[in-house]
Amino acid sequence: MSKTVKINKVKGGVCAPKGFHASALSAGIKNPDDPRLDLALIYSLVPCSAAGTFTTNRVKAAPVKVTQAYMKADSVQAILSNSGNANACTGIEGISHARQSAKVIAKELGIRQRQVALCSTGVIGLPMPMVRILPKLPELAQNLGPKNGDDVARAIMTSDTTKKEISISVKIGDHTVKIGACAKGAGMICPSMATMLCFITTDAHISSASLQKTVLECVDESFNRITIDGDMSTNDTVIALANGESGMPLIKRNSAECKQFREALQHVMLAMAKGLVKDGERVTKFVTVEVKGARTYLDAQKVAEAVANSALVKSSWNGNDPNWGRIIHAVGYSRAMVREELIDIHIGGKAACLGGLQSKTSMDTLRNIVSKDAFTITIDLHLGKADYQIYSSDLSPEYIDFNRSEYAYWKQARKDGLV
Repeated sequence: MSKTVKINKVKGGVCAPKGFHASALSAGIKNPDDPRLDLALIYSLVPCSAAGTFTTNRVKAAPVKVTQAYMKADSVQAILSNSGNANACTGIEGISHARQSAKVIAKELGIRQRQVALCSTGVIGLPMPMVRILPKLPELAQNLGPKNGDDVARAIMTSDTTKKEISISVKIGDHTVKIGACAKGAGMICPSMATMLCFITTDAHISSASLQKTVLECVDESFNRITIDGDMSTNDTVIALANGESGMPLIKRNSAECKQFREALQHVMLAMAKGLVKDGERVTKFVTVEVKGARTYLDAQKVAEAVANSALVKSSWNGNDPNWGRIIHAVGYSRAMVREELIDIHIGGKAACLGGLQSKTSMDTLRNIVSKDAFTITIDLHLGKADYQIYSSDLSPEYIDFNRSEYAYWKQARKDGLV
């Protein structure tokens, strides 16, 4: 995409755009003795156009189901989110808990219940500890302020090691527009959609229908282009709110202003998506896999995803091993149209495989490249003009060790009388 807007970084996260306030606090959702922030609220002073994309997993968490229903209304004005408990696979009780939380927040804010979007992240299968959450909701609403975006970014973290947030300012037409975002995600990351939450706020003036189309386009080129471990969660959600407080005229679909807004939104989403991969659970590499010369776009996608999700390939990256044999074998089973004798593979710009055969590049040269924190794998199929790019990581022994057990969470749930 050619650049048509100048993007300037600003401070504030989701509170950077005009008219957005936020708050976060500790409710002890996973552990009552842990003071970390785990309950967050984003609020617009005026109703917003809203758009969202959600997990394609057929097992969906209660907040996903409730929010998908609520967002069919004419506007959204708040996002209530928690970490520590996914409220997934919790049946009718989980739906009731989600609605109950929305009802309390709506009353505190003086808005309708259906104007509250809900998101949760954390352990699957445990009922929400409402005895600790409900008493905190009034305080959460009372603490809303225009400088608390950073707290929201920290409150939605689970296994993340660092917060992910961004805020930018761009000129669209004759008006200055701001976009802010925060995201979480470190494990269970796979395209369509990746396991993550992302909240986006903007003071641009755009209809829900146009915003939805733009969000879908940008998600396809950002959050659907990342993978860490090939797993997809029950809670994946991207929500974008636009309150129009910048004072600009309505952005019309397919207009020059719409293209400028899309470019700015794409910049924000891609920054968040890359941030998720770089902070993957115990990963040590950020790897860009690009496929060129495919017969069709779908073939390029199949090859890129096969390589980026291969446990063998990712393990070799972790071991600083430039094993192009594992890469080409993944290309071969991708179910894309390929011809072995035409495949070229470059690692960090250096040829590793040419025409399906070992190149003359020394292994030491290639090993030095894959020993770096970030590098690019380029696969040229020489069958057409289609291309595709995806962002991946290595797979480490520490990842396996980190994900071996969630037993401690269940011990606390037994103390709470939830299981």
